Amino acid sequence: MSTSFDNHVSDNVEIASMAMRPDEASAYPAPSESTAFLPSSSNMTIVLIEPQIPHNTGAIMRLAACTGSTLFLVGSLGFTLDAKGVKRSAMDYDEVVQPQHVYSFDDVLAQHPQNTPVFFMSAKAKRSLWEVSFPPECILVFGSETKGLPAHFVERQGNKSLRIPMVQGVRSQNLANSVGVVLYEALRQQVPI
Repeated sequence: MSTSFDNHVSDNVEIASMAMRPDEASAYPAPSESTAFLPSSSNMTIVLIEPQIPHNTGAIMRLAACTGSTLFLVGSLGFTLDAKGVKRSAMDYDEVVQPQHVYSFDDVLAQHPQNTPVFFMSAKAKRSLWEVSFPPECILVFGSETKGLPAHFVERQGNKSLRIPMVQGVRSQNLANSVGVVLYEALRQQVPI
């Protein structure tokens, strides 16, 4: 049975395909097995410094599960991990990813090889994430929703402090969105094209 939604969607698909010029078709490579799926685990580590909003952390848990990434929560949390907001956003992915709640950032570093690259994300950073070649294994650090990263993290790290490019005059993006943008850019750079 066809619904008006089905008709609307198929009309839009037909219009979109008609609007593509022949020379544009080759600009979009055909999907392949190598780009359609990620390996079951990545070497990416997501670190949240004192997250405050349970729904964001739940969404990031789900993102970690979908990318095979490890998740650390550092310092004081604005919620408990069994909070309804965490569970609602993480859905059943909280069975796949168990975030490690640690006291300090040094505890995160202690669980990684000493030379593991670390990148600090901040709206206050000067360097764009688009200027970086992310290695296959790295640590991506994000601040809390209310305060961002502590100033000493950003200042001390220099060119390892990165920002997501945005238009001028806006403060920042949502934490879960930011983690998604940065993590998928780092993973995208690992896929041979």
